Amino acid sequence: MDKLKPKLFSVMKNYSKEQFVKDLVAGVIVAIIALPLSIALAIASGVGPEAGIYTAIVAGFLVSFFGGSRVQIAGPTAAFATIVAGIVAKDGTEGLMVATILAGLFLIIMGIFRFGNLLKFIPYTITTGFTAGIALTLFIGQIKDFTGITYMNGEKPIDTGDKLYALARNSGTFNVQAFLIGILALAILIVWPKISKRIPGSLIAVIVTAAVVKFFDLDVTTIGKAFTDIREGLPVLTLNRSLLSMQMVRSQLSNAVTIALLAGIESLLSAVVADSMIGSKHRSNMELIAQGIANIGSACFGGIPATGAIARTAANIKNGGRTPIAGMVHSISLVIVVVFLMPLAKLIPMPCIAAILFQVAYNMSGWRGFIKLCKSSPISDVLVLLLTFGLTVVFDLVVAIEVGIILAALLFMKRMSEVTEVEGWKDIDDENDPDSITLRTIPKHTVVYEISGPMFFAAAGKILNISFKEDTKVLVIRMRSVSAIDATAMHNLETLADDCDKKGIQIVLSHVNEQPMTVIKKSGFDKRIGEENFRPHIDMALKRAEEIAGE
Repeated sequence: MDKLKPKLFSVMKNYSKEQFVKDLVAGVIVAIIALPLSIALAIASGVGPEAGIYTAIVAGFLVSFFGGSRVQIAGPTAAFATIVAGIVAKDGTEGLMVATILAGLFLIIMGIFRFGNLLKFIPYTITTGFTAGIALTLFIGQIKDFTGITYMNGEKPIDTGDKLYALARNSGTFNVQAFLIGILALAILIVWPKISKRIPGSLIAVIVTAAVVKFFDLDVTTIGKAFTDIREGLPVLTLNRSLLSMQMVRSQLSNAVTIALLAGIESLLSAVVADSMIGSKHRSNMELIAQGIANIGSACFGGIPATGAIARTAANIKNGGRTPIAGMVHSISLVIVVVFLMPLAKLIPMPCIAAILFQVAYNMSGWRGFIKLCKSSPISDVLVLLLTFGLTVVFDLVVAIEVGIILAALLFMKRMSEVTEVEGWKDIDDENDPDSITLRTIPKHTVVYEISGPMFFAAAGKILNISFKEDTKVLVIRMRSVSAIDATAMHNLETLADDCDKKGIQIVLSHVNEQPMTVIKKSGFDKRIGEENFRPHIDMALKRAEEIAGE
């Protein structure tokens, strides 16, 4: 069972000086990456730039200290930007504080009652759809600052449609100088990674564009001009009386549920990605509790909702971070920045911030995976994907997730009613069954797994539980009882193949039925593992495994 024990207390037993040096370097590098991103995401969320850094400091430290992952880096992420902006515009920072604290409590409860695995039941099509929708919404929201457009009537549109209408109506205020600074920042973000991967391009873009605007005295809005009341210094505990207002609590319940679900999904997804990179296994329920504590702490110190950040977590791993100490160093490094360098943040041009968020939106959109799903998935899955995407853009994430899950459940029930048959029970693994695996000798260096029943989003995670021995060269998957698979199962099968590729293991599939084979061919998976590794019977599959192992 998943332990409710922070990873920090487990990994420190054998901690060394050598690892501390690696964690120290990784933490500082991640802090450099997090600085411009935290500022940009706070501005996109409709709050002051300092709120983003406070979030990275408080939430980043608490998630590392209490978390169930060795390497998770937490802070503000793009997924929350549009949600937070909507809450702030409607209910102010008080409403945001209440929603974030409630979300933190929900996350803690989810972790205590071990709901970590339940979040995996949300279909891949829904998460892909709303992530792409959030990315498009974030992109549209930054066009104003990137082009230097000014809203003459002082309007503050919330909905995507209203933003597009306001941009069109005020297009005459287009600022050429601001646009050129945005282009310069975007060019740096694209070109710099080809020059150096050690120093983040976002930091170079911030420094260069700020210097150009200051030196040439350009008519470009900077953070200092846009936010005249930036708070400097360390985050301060700021509890509000509205926390005691039942009316405010009731009004923020739906927002809190949305924040909690999104924080849980994104943090666990980030932890899974991290596990695959370092060969570890996170504690999902402890991670949820840590995210809950972190969000409560962030709200109490003037921050915004936080979750595990995949890009920053990956950067931590690539630079040698292997324990929660790296995440704590990242937070402490940002404290130093706040104390000594916060006044310089006022010089950062808003078009540069918009350019950074353009890149964030592009990276999080996952457009290649989105297009692949549209081309290769069953029509029902494509419908869920497109509907979730459209509702996220036109309405909000709450509506998108609710409708998406309901539709996915209905389509799943329809799919199961079409493919499931009721038959008399019989033991398929006794010696009377000519296809029984117990009557066969498994070749050396070969592992055999049999999947029974339709593979859909609620059961697809079991594919990733397949394990290997050190000398494994071939994985045989027997699929005679798999009547159907969906996009989530196909995605997990591809993830398994990625893991096999890294370990030099060849996959051989036995007795793939008609519907699974159709999905496999549409996704191109048959060409990826080789058509010669699809065998109609287990005997042929084992013979093929013997050939591969012998080679």
